[in-house]
Amino acid sequence: MKFFRLDLLTLLISLFILNSCKRQDGIGLGIDSTNQINGALIVDSNIVINTVPEDSTILVTSALAKTPLGNFDDPVFGNTTSNVAVAITLPGNAAYTVPAGTLTIDSAVLVLRYANGFYGDSLNTRYIANVYQMQEKVQSQTYYSTKHWLANTTVLGTKTFTARTHDSVTIANIRVGQVDTIQKAGPQVRIPFSQKFIYDNLFNANGSQLNSVLLFQNAVKGLYIKLQKAQASSVGGIMQLALDSSRIDVFYKAVNGSTIDTAVASLTFTSHSADITRVHSATITAALANQSTSQNAIYLQGLGGTRAKLSFPGLSKYNPDSIVLNRAELVIVPVVNSGIPFAPLPKLTMYQLDIAKQRTYIQDGSPGDSRNATTGVFGGWYGQYKTQKEYHFIVTAYIQDLIRKKTVDYGTYIAPIDTTELTTSGSISATSISPSIQTAARSILVGSDNTTSNKANHIKLNIIYTKIRK
Repeated sequence: MKFFRLDLLTLLISLFILNSCKRQDGIGLGIDSTNQINGALIVDSNIVINTVPEDSTILVTSALAKTPLGNFDDPVFGNTTSNVAVAITLPGNAAYTVPAGTLTIDSAVLVLRYANGFYGDSLNTRYIANVYQMQEKVQSQTYYSTKHWLANTTVLGTKTFTARTHDSVTIANIRVGQVDTIQKAGPQVRIPFSQKFIYDNLFNANGSQLNSVLLFQNAVKGLYIKLQKAQASSVGGIMQLALDSSRIDVFYKAVNGSTIDTAVASLTFTSHSADITRVHSATITAALANQSTSQNAIYLQGLGGTRAKLSFPGLSKYNPDSIVLNRAELVIVPVVNSGIPFAPLPKLTMYQLDIAKQRTYIQDGSPGDSRNATTGVFGGWYGQYKTQKEYHFIVTAYIQDLIRKKTVDYGTYIAPIDTTELTTSGSISATSISPSIQTAARSILVGSDNTTSNKANHIKLNIIYTKIRK
């Protein structure tokens, strides 16, 4: 009887429990719709954006890892020309003693090493590089794009060539007291240079000119390199040069009694600066002149050409006390076929102005903000999402601060930047926000195109937010 009563009690308890759980999803606490938290996505296309010129007063053109040399007739943007001024120094960058014996110059070559970043027509256009002596000294100081150089008219060196920015070359390797050899060297332009200029200023220099680098540079001033197209009808292009490792090589023969030897003296560059001029097309002139309304198409050009200014008037409709942003992403799309035949900029930067109208990072791209994203996450790369040929910026912290009025929009910009230009604070890297001449590429972007009802490609701000119920 004791076991029967125990089984009966167990059965009664089980029936009671099962009866209280009529369906599986009834287990747990019930949901009160007044307290439910939901996420929502909105697409804000109420963005004002305009093409504006780059700030030439802070556009540094000197002492750069990549210096542009070129002549490019862009069918949309117009003509851009970049010439180069360089200061040359004595062999060894110190006082120079002329070798003993009778010296004969076999050849002198101005060696310009290519850096990555050619933009334009590298296949069909032939270029003519001419070298002149400067009328003013190129000094080791910071120069900006407002600086334009004066040079003499006598040509010291000239070369007609096709840009082969990734092809190595074969050169003679002159070895003192040994048999000369042949070797391969990295991509470069080799311009035959005036032997008379070298002989007069190096081997047969007047007075104390060779006693110090300063005296030598005071006398020689520097060299000015200009590039033009061999055919006026050609498009041309802009090549980037690694001038820190470029030089003039002087191959000479020294006869000292019965001893005859060949040697090479190299005059390197101690400083260099680009000299950039532009002739805008009617399209760009009109875009720069119209700042009263948001533009349908935006024109971004490297070499310190143009950038875009944008603002977000649609943010005023959000109550800062009732929403929390989970993600805000700015999406910008190039105009269809605008990247043919000249590819869009591979990278853009984004920044804001502070109260003093100085450039500063936006929160999401700032190495000093705890909410910053890495350079890869922050964005600005063209085609970062492989299936989408777009530019994306993650701007969650910046937009949240604008909504909460923790920051003021004194000006927000997107601009061209070279893929190599980063700034570092401690262990954190960030995309540079300084104006750049180390990329010559350009992009034509869809702005706030109100001429069509289809806004799929308009610049837009994708916001995912959580509404806080009180």
